[in-house]
Amino acid sequence: MAINVTVKNIPPDLHKDLKASAARHRRSVNKEIIALLEERLNPRKPTPEEVLAAVGVLHDRLKDVWLTDEMIDQAKREGRH
Repeated sequence: MAINVTVKNIPPDLHKDLKASAARHRRSVNKEIIALLEERLNPRKPTPEEVLAAVGVLHDRLKDVWLTDEMIDQAKREGRH
């Protein structure tokens, strides 16, 4: 059974942002609040395919970045780990 909750004293700017977000997602403000709460409190875990795609993007972005053992040792000596 669904439970009703009342949210009071929403700052005007936050309410404006909430209404805009609801409109972008074609939802009522109530459904937008529920979606945001679910997203925040029960985040969806990415699928293995999504993780691999993100790794591929990162790999492409860092294609020309190379670290040598010497560079890593120097960073450790400087206190960066």
